[in-house]
Amino acid sequence: MEKKVLMKGNEAIAEAAIRSGCRHFFGYPITPQTEISAYMAKRMPKIGGTFLQAESEVAAINMVYGAAGAGARVMTSSSSPGISLKAEGISYIAGADLPCVIVNMVRGGPGLGGIQPAQSDYFQAVKGGGHGDYHLLVLAPNSVPELSELTMKAFDLADNYRCPVMILGDGTLGQMMEPVVFDDDYKPDIPEKPWATVGTGGRRKHNVINTLYMTPEDLEYTVVEREKKYDLIKSNEVRYESIYADDAEYIVCSYGTTSRVVQTAVEGLRAEGIKIGTIRPITLWPFPYEALNKAADKARMFFSVEMSMGQMVEDVRLAVNGKAPVYFMGRTGGVIPTPSEVADGIKEIIGGERK
Repeated sequence: MEKKVLMKGNEAIAEAAIRSGCRHFFGYPITPQTEISAYMAKRMPKIGGTFLQAESEVAAINMVYGAAGAGARVMTSSSSPGISLKAEGISYIAGADLPCVIVNMVRGGPGLGGIQPAQSDYFQAVKGGGHGDYHLLVLAPNSVPELSELTMKAFDLADNYRCPVMILGDGTLGQMMEPVVFDDDYKPDIPEKPWATVGTGGRRKHNVINTLYMTPEDLEYTVVEREKKYDLIKSNEVRYESIYADDAEYIVCSYGTTSRVVQTAVEGLRAEGIKIGTIRPITLWPFPYEALNKAADKARMFFSVEMSMGQMVEDVRLAVNGKAPVYFMGRTGGVIPTPSEVADGIKEIIGGERK
């Protein structure tokens, strides 16, 4: 039976995780994601789960490593500076090929920055963040229902590919309220995990989870084998939303909260007769390079609109590959661009091109 519930974004993430079979949460409070921890603290004891507020972000991510190694569905959440503190542990988890879900509700930076929403952690999320050759599978919702949907998807992806998956949101998404539909009859399909370190009872060879290799050849082999998994993810898991892009002369790329602002701006520009459309990456890694490159066969110009000083724009330029100019428009520090600001900026650039 389905039921619709009005929920804050952070709470929708937590409820979706529980419904996905997550029974272990380790975290540390930081604005603007603290409601995730608060919700888990209230709900986990009632369902036989584990909630633990660790002494630090470093401790929390290493607890995630342990639970993931034992085969449990486990999640942690934080915001920007907290994710930086978790970065070493995330690299260890990726190097151990362990599934988990990591939530980053981004705030302005660098440093402590502010508690307002931002998208300036894009590089950190999609270009590594920690050390070594690894990737996170990064999902970027733009609504509270999508926060719920993609959190549930994240647990399946993490188990299917044995890798950490990040939900990259922002302070606005975490704090806004929208109706979410939950299916009370849903049962998560959690696969068997024969690799997990849960003891053997003398019935099989011991499982060992390790990220240390004493010979360069052994380490190279494991890194190369893992890259084959990443290639499979790039083949199977690219997600994006395309609106009005088929006949568009101009394409705007944006994600998360900014994509909602952009969509309003684009609707207004379409009403003025400008052939403009949007491509919204939902997976930031793997990035929808092919979709943007194909759109560049027809489009005359691309725009990347972000709440940063310009990060995703680099991937947009790589995707377009010189077929059309790519312009960046952004605000930072926690300032959200307005639809009129975006529309006016686009019209100014288009007008300059037409002169």
